[in-house]
Amino acid sequence: MDRPQIWFDFAPELHLFVSAPRRAGRTSLRTDGTSTLGHVVESLGVPLTEVGALLVDGRPVADSYVPVDAEHVSVEAVTRPQPSPAPPRFLLDVHLGTLARRLRLLGVDAAYENPDIGDAALAARSAAEQRVMLSRDRGLLRRRELWAGAYVYSHRPAEQLRDVLSRFAPPLAPWSRCTTCNGTLRTVTKTSVREQLQDGTERSYDAFAQCVDCGQAYWRGAHHARLEAIVTDAVREFGGVSG
Repeated sequence: MDRPQIWFDFAPELHLFVSAPRRAGRTSLRTDGTSTLGHVVESLGVPLTEVGALLVDGRPVADSYVPVDAEHVSVEAVTRPQPSPAPPRFLLDVHLGTLARRLRLLGVDAAYENPDIGDAALAARSAAEQRVMLSRDRGLLRRRELWAGAYVYSHRPAEQLRDVLSRFAPPLAPWSRCTTCNGTLRTVTKTSVREQLQDGTERSYDAFAQCVDCGQAYWRGAHHARLEAIVTDAVREFGGVSG
């Protein structure tokens, strides 16, 4: 018996994942007749984390659907902002350290693993803590044990930040998290963090915060203007309360 032949078209946002011939419009594929649609789509290069809907002859189906001969499959991209039952929390792999720090700067819960603990451990943590796995590793995003995941489309930190904020619309609370460990910050007196300060810092600044988890002290020092620009741009475009 001939293997089923099905037809595919992919949303433009997904073209970077598929081969060049499949970016031009409808193309065909012969399947084994038993594989699920989700498996077939991933075999063509698209992580299911990036799929907003699967339509077969115009009707939505689950990724567990087994396509049959002559059906037409439309693979749609996720909608933005992507619906979420609760404010999203994130887990970032070892290659996204700058993005993690910028998310934390904006008060977004962003756990980060460094050094690399491996795909299996990352996926297990995503599931255990119900965190959205952020990565540019398509193989990691295909792991079934992930609670949720998202591909980070750019290699530039500023574009990565806009990508995540536009997709998930997390609430922003700038200057409320530790950029080192992701803990929360509290206002403290200069005296309580004096041992972490150099003489010039102690003389020049009066407002301080400290991480309740790791104890790192913060003040508005030499790099504050650069960080303030990141915060101001994000709040202007995505909302929040600048502090």
